[in-house]
Amino acid sequence: MEQQRILVAVAWPYANGPLHLGHVAGSLLPPDVFARHQRMKGAKVAMVSGSDMHGTPITVAAEKAGMAPETFAAAYNASHKESLKALGIRFDLFTSTATANHREVVHDVFLTLLEQGHITKRSMTAPYDPTARRFLPDRYVEGTCPHCGFEGARGDQCDNCGRTLDPQELKSPRSKLSGAAPEYRETEHFFLRLPAFEERLKAWTAQNEDHWRANTINFTRNWLAEGLKDRPITRDMTYGVPIPLPGYEDKRIYVWFEAVIGYLSATKEWARLSGHPEAWKEFWLDPKARSYYFLGKDNIPFHTIIWPSMLMGYGDGKGRAYNLPYDVPANEFMNFQGAKFSKSRGNLITVDEALSTFEPDAVRYYLAINLPEKGDANWDWPDFVAKVNDELVGTWGNLAHRVVSFTRKHVDHVPPAGPLGERDRAMLARIEATHATVTDLLGRVELKKALREVMALAAEGNRWWDEKAPWKQAKEDPEALKTTLHVGLRLVRSLALLTAPWLPFSAEKLWRTLGETGNVHDARWDDALSDIRPHNKVHEPTVLFTKLDPKMVESMTQAPPPAAAAPAAPAPSPFKPQVTIDDFAKLDLRVAQVISCEPHPKADKIWVLQVDLGVEKRQILAGLREHVKPEELVGKKIVVIANLAPRQIRGLESNGMVLAAEVDGVVAPLTPAKDVQPGAGIK
Repeated sequence: MEQQRILVAVAWPYANGPLHLGHVAGSLLPPDVFARHQRMKGAKVAMVSGSDMHGTPITVAAEKAGMAPETFAAAYNASHKESLKALGIRFDLFTSTATANHREVVHDVFLTLLEQGHITKRSMTAPYDPTARRFLPDRYVEGTCPHCGFEGARGDQCDNCGRTLDPQELKSPRSKLSGAAPEYRETEHFFLRLPAFEERLKAWTAQNEDHWRANTINFTRNWLAEGLKDRPITRDMTYGVPIPLPGYEDKRIYVWFEAVIGYLSATKEWARLSGHPEAWKEFWLDPKARSYYFLGKDNIPFHTIIWPSMLMGYGDGKGRAYNLPYDVPANEFMNFQGAKFSKSRGNLITVDEALSTFEPDAVRYYLAINLPEKGDANWDWPDFVAKVNDELVGTWGNLAHRVVSFTRKHVDHVPPAGPLGERDRAMLARIEATHATVTDLLGRVELKKALREVMALAAEGNRWWDEKAPWKQAKEDPEALKTTLHVGLRLVRSLALLTAPWLPFSAEKLWRTLGETGNVHDARWDDALSDIRPHNKVHEPTVLFTKLDPKMVESMTQAPPPAAAAPAAPAPSPFKPQVTIDDFAKLDLRVAQVISCEPHPKADKIWVLQVDLGVEKRQILAGLREHVKPEELVGKKIVVIANLAPRQIRGLESNGMVLAAEVDGVVAPLTPAKDVQPGAGIK
């Protein structure tokens, strides 16, 4: 069988501060779990990324620190590498965008797209600080988001609602340099002509909808539905990758354009450093290879719209097709203290802070079992302690210790198995079933669900061990004890392999305890189905996970005092005139499950919902587009009026009404408190 080639492309964290757990949950731990699994399956994997050295956040932070941005970013690039190593996140290459190799590849892509007519040049207005007397990069402009009202939105994106922005859209804009209101002046720049790729992008997106996550699909569809526009790819600044043309010495290639090229440049650098300089082609030019891009949801359009457009145009210029992303498993946000992890706001836990107190596998486990794959998650210190103690220590660590220590008490090796009982065969069948399920889930990048299946096997193993009662067999049936120990050790060995992608340190420690040779991460994934070798020496067990004292996190659970008093709760609207019970009885209120959510082609405020009412499916139009994202609706149970007369809204028919609560402009669809079947009546 031909070896599968997998490119694992990881979003580039800005080198403007230490890595924090939001980075890890969003885009660093998931690719590590996925890549480890693919390697164990026998795939040839190249997992690449690096520090983004040229973003505006770096120049802002460097100026505050009184350092040259190059020096400042290089220090954090080194810090990132150390943090990743300590957490067990294993890259084939973690580089930076400051290398000569990266600059060379960026220049090649820029010039090729320019020659193909995909880059054009024209004047634009840009924010200018009259006090500092300089043009401002988008991130140097802050103000109020026009979409959600967040007062700390940046000129390129709102961290609160995730919408990409233009500085001119901000309300009450101000310069981060001087606080002055920016002026808008004419300046010449280069633009990427995205509209030229719109139809190709639509066709390509349609090919991927069966395996993309809902948030990836919805973000991409919304961008395409709104129509693509030319985007500027250069800025008035002197730090970053220079434009490879004379006369533009005071301008640089904008970071969002050059950073995504880093996936290609890093693969080329890895190939050269590995001694096989042409090996990058196996991942970029072989149509059988697959590329997976791991990132946070705020970066989806850059990887499903902009980067694929660049690859299409670049490939046209080179006369060969470059592989487009196969999957873009974007995560939602991991929050801390109720808000998004943020360097700029100081709302974070750094990797180094976490590892100064806790074992890396404990940190990895809590992040992995709470991954924000389909919705935002939250780092909660008491829950961290509970999950580590109850699940990692109490379930998996307990099973491994019970089996290994009891074996050592009676023999120092793996005893051969005697005849298997019905419960033993059921346990082995459960291993096979779990292996198949976890393999499928990992292949679809459903990492959280896969880990839960592994932990369910460990829990079942504890129940099996209790039922077998080897302490009784030791007295009453020594031969039956040998079979129990053999099956128990086989189960523990299988779990060591199955947990290895998530818990690499403890898996390796247990692998050696079981007398296995080599590294657990070099073993094959299907070895989890094979029998453990009789007569393997079983060593004294070591503690895999340390139980946590709740007092360890007491100081960490104390939130900082609020900067200002919270605003008073808005008053509800006045009551409407009374109705009779007969009036109410005329309404047929039902629970409906949302199947899909699409924008109305002719109404900016309306979602077109396809809903399941149990006995039939219907189309309902809802004016929720400004308030609720598609990923917050698809798959959810809502309450609708099912017997409302049909009505036409801008050319589309609506057959029902979604019920929602509204106060002071905040709108939330009503949902049942318990999981009930679609079509259930509301009384």
